[in-house]
Amino acid sequence: MTELEQARKFKDEFFANDAHSPLEQEQKESFEGLNYYPENEALRFEIDIEPYEDQELVDLTTSTGDIKTYKRYGRFSFPVYGQQVELTLFASPHGYFLPFVDANAGNETYGAGRYLDPEQQEDGSFLIDFNEAYNPYCAYNENWNCPLPPGENRLKVAIPAGEKNFKASN
Repeated sequence: MTELEQARKFKDEFFANDAHSPLEQEQKESFEGLNYYPENEALRFEIDIEPYEDQELVDLTTSTGDIKTYKRYGRFSFPVYGQQVELTLFASPHGYFLPFVDANAGNETYGAGRYLDPEQQEDGSFLIDFNEAYNPYCAYNENWNCPLPPGENRLKVAIPAGEKNFKASN
């Protein structure tokens, strides 16, 4: 079992059994696991991100209409099936945050977008692994308050990696 498969199995067990799962009890009763794309090495990158000189604070609207504030950390570019695209990485006191929407949103993936929590490597680069893209908790339960990806992180290309739409009747 790969490291990614182990992480997905752990997440499925957490969703099915943990008191902190975003699933309601009735959802847990029929839950058989989350839906994922197969692992895709072409969507895993070690990228140098040049931080913005002025790392301004930005307010992101949430799924419930609230506001969450993040620091606009830096922008990076990467290839997706021959097309160069760009995303902005955000920072908070909890770490780095990459909310995004791709061309699959609303069809194969959650319509409001998905998230990544990139890790900075010892050499200063970032590991951006779209195989680890996940749905915010508001995809499972509308009582959660989730930041929505800003316009600058809306891609016109599909990112066929990571978590797919949640189907409550799994």
